[in-house]
Amino acid sequence: MPATWTAFTQLPNQASAEALGEAMEAMDPEPSGVGVFEIEDGSGTWEVGGYFTQSPDEVELALLAAGFNARPFVISAVPDTDWVDKVRRELTPVEAGRFFVYGSHDADKVPEKAEPLLIEAAMAFGTGHHGTTLGCLCALDRLASDGFRGRRVADIGCGTAVLAMAAARIWPDRVIASDIDAVAVEVAQVNVVANDLRDRVTCLEAVGFDHPDIAAAAPFDLIFANILKQPLIDLAPDMARHLDAGGYAILSGILTRQADEVVKAYAAQGIALERQDTYGDWVTLLLHKSA
Repeated sequence: MPATWTAFTQLPNQASAEALGEAMEAMDPEPSGVGVFEIEDGSGTWEVGGYFTQSPDEVELALLAAGFNARPFVISAVPDTDWVDKVRRELTPVEAGRFFVYGSHDADKVPEKAEPLLIEAAMAFGTGHHGTTLGCLCALDRLASDGFRGRRVADIGCGTAVLAMAAARIWPDRVIASDIDAVAVEVAQVNVVANDLRDRVTCLEAVGFDHPDIAAAAPFDLIFANILKQPLIDLAPDMARHLDAGGYAILSGILTRQADEVVKAYAAQGIALERQDTYGDWVTLLLHKSA
C-alpha cells in the first residue's frame, strides 16, 4: 500500500508561492513537509509541493489552489520504497579524470591507478553524478596535471566533502570542508572516516568563511564552492579576502545562463575567469586571483 502522498502545483511568482506554502502547513491532515522553490528554466515560475503520510484533502487543496491563483494540484501516491537500495542499484561509479567515485557495492570496480572516493548511496548528494560535482572534480584533476600543488585548500558548502577528499587524496596537507547545514557536516565526517582521511580533512559547520578555524588557515591557494548562483555572488568579497594572491577558485552550482553574472562578480574582486566548462545544463568555473 502507498505510504506517502505528494501534491504539487505551480504559481507565477515567489510571493504567492511562499504564501501558499505557508497556508498548506495549516491543512488537516497536515503535510509532513512543504517545499517552495523556483523552477530554474528562466520562466519565473515557482513550484510548491507538500508531502503527506495520510491521503491529503483534495477539496482543501483545490480551494487553496483557487485562492492563490495556482494551477490545480497534481496529487500522487508514492509506493513504500527502500530508497537506499534503489539508489544503490542505480548509482553507478563515476570517473572524473584520476578520481573514481563509487559506493561500497562497487568496491570491486575501482581501477588500480585511480584515486578512490567512497560515497555511500544513502548520502547521494554530491556523488559525482551531478554535473556540478563532476565538473569540479575534472577541474581539480586538470589543475593538478598542470603542476599546481594545493597546500591550503578549503571546500565551502562541502555537502558530502567529496571535493575536499579529492584534494586530500592527491596532496598531503590538511583540507578544510565546511557547510552551513549541520546534517551535511555529519555526512561529510562519516565520509571522511570511511575514506580513511580523518587526519587529512577537517569538517566544520560554518556560514561561508565565518569560522575561526577557517580564518586561522587562510589565505587559501585553492577554494572550492559548489553551491548556487546567488550565494556564490554574495560570497565573492569574502572569497577575495580568503584567497591568496595567485590562488585558484573552482566554482559550480551555476546554470549555463547564470555563468556570466558570476564571472562578472568575481572579476570585480580581482578573481578572473581562466576556464569555463559545461556539463549538461551546468557550468564549472576555474578562476585565478591576480598575483
